[in-house]
Amino acid sequence: MSKTNWMELDREHIAPTYARFPVVASIGKGAILTDENGKEYIDFGSGIGVTSFGYCDPLWVEAVQSQAAQLQHTSNLYYTKPCIELAALLCQKTGMSKVFFSNSGAEANECAIKVARQYAEKNHGKEYSTILTLKESFHGRTLTTLAATGQVHYHEQFQPLTPGFVFGDSEDIEKVRQMAEAEKAAGILLECVQGEGGVNVMSRDFVRGVADICKEKDILLMIDEVQTGNGRTGKLYSYMHYDIEPDVVSTAKGLGGGMPIGATLMSDKCADVFSPGDHGSTFGGNPVVCAGALSILSRMDDDFLAQVGKKGQMIRDHLTGKPGVKEITGLGMMVGIVTERAAGDIVKDCLEAGVLCLTAKDKLRLLPPLNIPEEDLMRGLDIVAEACAKQE
Repeated sequence: MSKTNWMELDREHIAPTYARFPVVASIGKGAILTDENGKEYIDFGSGIGVTSFGYCDPLWVEAVQSQAAQLQHTSNLYYTKPCIELAALLCQKTGMSKVFFSNSGAEANECAIKVARQYAEKNHGKEYSTILTLKESFHGRTLTTLAATGQVHYHEQFQPLTPGFVFGDSEDIEKVRQMAEAEKAAGILLECVQGEGGVNVMSRDFVRGVADICKEKDILLMIDEVQTGNGRTGKLYSYMHYDIEPDVVSTAKGLGGGMPIGATLMSDKCADVFSPGDHGSTFGGNPVVCAGALSILSRMDDDFLAQVGKKGQMIRDHLTGKPGVKEITGLGMMVGIVTERAAGDIVKDCLEAGVLCLTAKDKLRLLPPLNIPEEDLMRGLDIVAEACAKQE
């Protein structure tokens, strides 16, 4: 069946929620995606930060295939080794105490919100239920995580949203303090680097100030690591750049290496707020998914993370000062580029030239596989630079 027919079938049978690019993905290997016509693309998007080790990483494939051949699903009525091993490894690497597994970042954030509200009710009373997030944040597309997202345009079509959310200003620590007190906050949920909001990096003083407020007021500090986590910023989790100790960490995307997973990590403080029946997920902790995640997470040691930091600096060094590049934001291999040309036009030119890029607000966004070979990285960056410099 031709590519045109596949696209027509998509339009006929799949809900029109995605503005897809005209690429029918066929085969992936490492950082290279090949379409059905044999055209190759260097992938600087990683499935929006998901394929941490690129396409079809051999060790990941082996782990997934081996587990699928043994046991693909049991439900959470029973124990499975991959689920337990992954939870133990996450706790070992972060110092957190317990983990709840789900299927996505939105679900991980839903769990975090429930943890905060249940903790606050038990320790301060039912009136302490508000979750404070930041303007320009993004926490998911369910009705509740949309309500938590501090971008009004996401709210407009889906009223009424779940109540109980307020939005503070990034870098205005006194306003955050005032809102947390006035609104009887149960938790403060923030991204140390706002991904969908424009690859905006929070300052050290602001993040540590929020942590101080939470500690002082016994408010749960919740860090959304859905896009920033699992090595993306050069640390295992972005909060580790700030020397803080969150009460709750939500993560997803790159943890599974391409399989759907969400995880909500809880510190000692709130590890036991749930009782049986308070929360659940049919597919959460699926053994095949967890086996893949174990393969990814177990290889993210200090040497690997140092290489992520090195490659992130290579991206900045190569593009800084290039024609059409005005500013570069982000941490590690999570990069936002302010360009003279419209970012969407640059993405289209890169696509034509064989590089897959993303946007975030009005910025060009790059999320290459963390283990991308330097040769592929530099070849792709030359194409990006050429597209940025192009005259209209």
